[in-house]
Amino acid sequence: MANFDFDQAEGLRRMLAGPPRPRIVTFLSATPQDDKGAMLVNLGASLARNGNDVLLVDACASAHGVASRLGVDNGASLLNVARQECGLNQVVHQVPQGFNVVSMTRGEARNGPAESRRLAKAFDVMATQAGIVLVDGEFDGEAFPVPVMASSEIVVQVSNSATSIKNAYMMIKRLNHELGRRPFGIVVTGASEAEARVVYDNMAQAASRYLAVNLVSMGSVPADEYLHRAARLGRAVVDAFPLAGASVAFRQMAGRFALAGAPEGFAGSVN
Repeated sequence: MANFDFDQAEGLRRMLAGPPRPRIVTFLSATPQDDKGAMLVNLGASLARNGNDVLLVDACASAHGVASRLGVDNGASLLNVARQECGLNQVVHQVPQGFNVVSMTRGEARNGPAESRRLAKAFDVMATQAGIVLVDGEFDGEAFPVPVMASSEIVVQVSNSATSIKNAYMMIKRLNHELGRRPFGIVVTGASEAEARVVYDNMAQAASRYLAVNLVSMGSVPADEYLHRAARLGRAVVDAFPLAGASVAFRQMAGRFALAGAPEGFAGSVN
């Protein structure tokens, strides 16, 4: 027989908690822009194939973000919605890879604090309509375009080159200085599983020792020619070449993201 007291308490908890919050993950990169774009497209496709409602947000100030990569950067942006120049349905584009894409500002500057607040509100409304929001982000050392990017999960992409590792560590150091102590996810691309483990272990030890920061491994993707072949076809590698090493890695990464997808992801945990 059902436990009435338990069911009643659980129902009350859900009422007080309100509707489920969307999961927002901001990706920063210490690798070439094209590498981050490929990673986001294929991760988004892998998550979508697992039944997730995925939205990719291009929050880059440059013209080389994920919206440009997918050919949907010529229309209005979320900033135009904030200015009441168009509706939200006019800036969200569905792509063949199985998810939706939107440009935040298309590199256009915001006109003062009031417009920044309206942009943040538009982002919040849009995010509630998706299950997982992946943000193609940049960090200028001071602030993100919308505040929720700072309070949600942040993942840094790094390769196994010395320059990339150094840049990723310096990025984490700046983020730690601006945002305070919090965990950061790490994705290693262009490296074998063994190489990625060495990169992650070394970065995690340094971050823990010198910054008191906890890093969380979110997986790795090997260098794979099939990634480039799929991109030339305008498809995700998990769809075009499902048996490729990169496809296996992206499916594993998508599974790891699902496991990390508690109500607050890893953003609220500290050592």
